[in-house]
Amino acid sequence: MLMYRKRELPRKNRFAGFSLIELVIVVVIVAVLASVALPSYQNSVRKGHRSDAKATLMDVAGRMEQFMLDRGRYTYDMSQLGYDSDPMVSDEGYYGVDASECAGGDAETCYMLTATPLDSSPVADDKQCTSFILAYTGAKTATGKLANECWR
Repeated sequence: MLMYRKRELPRKNRFAGFSLIELVIVVVIVAVLASVALPSYQNSVRKGHRSDAKATLMDVAGRMEQFMLDRGRYTYDMSQLGYDSDPMVSDEGYYGVDASECAGGDAETCYMLTATPLDSSPVADDKQCTSFILAYTGAKTATGKLANECWR
């Protein structure tokens, strides 16, 4: 008579799962990736908000030129250009835009448009590009730590 021997299967580890060391390593890797990615993301968001100022300045400049064609002079009053308030608020609500006289000129001959962040907007703490300036000549300048790069 043949006896069948019971075949033993390998035992499964009772402690299946992640060790504490493995978990800590994963958390450290995620933290390093986040510390690299977060500043880049914030910079991209700031650049997106800055486009609100640039687009608004270009729109106001177009209206200024139309005002000049219609009346033979520029205006410093945003409500005369069809906006609800003076200074006017950009479409996304991040910047206030106002017109002022340029150096050595008056409303008859020139203007300067300035977009400054509103205190309640998320761009109020943007120290790299604090304001955008567009002159009647088309000259674009800015203020802030990266003033030369703001219009790019």
